[in-house]
Amino acid sequence: MPLTREEADKAVEKLRSFAQPQRLLILSHLQAGEMTVSEIDSATEIGQPALSQQLGELRRAGLVATRRAARQVFYRLADASVALCVRSIEAQFGRDESGRTETDRGEAGPLPAPAAAIDRPARPRAPGAALFGRILRHDGSAV
Repeated sequence: MPLTREEADKAVEKLRSFAQPQRLLILSHLQAGEMTVSEIDSATEIGQPALSQQLGELRRAGLVATRRAARQVFYRLADASVALCVRSIEAQFGRDESGRTETDRGEAGPLPAPAAAIDRPARPRAPGAALFGRILRHDGSAV
């Protein structure tokens, strides 16, 4: 079932939080489990004050949860859905669980030529006329 407009807006807002390199790096490291701020700093080499700023953004977005013990603040992924999103991003754009990239897996290849999927002859264009593309689905059919 397709998303409603409200669901799509909510999803886009959440995805914006993932679309910042430092935040994504933090989330990727937190998959291993709870970490203190100093451990996150050592692992990511982001440094202060950028690390504090990005952790605050992740907290406000509901992607991380915190626990305080004495003077230490521990961060962890907020829930399993955040971990799933991070793993999906890593699988799509980085390394999978075996440490292989999409190129290593043989998945990064040229895209099929869209023109080959359109079953209609090309029409001649008038000089200076606009050229429009056609969006195709994964199966090659036109949208």
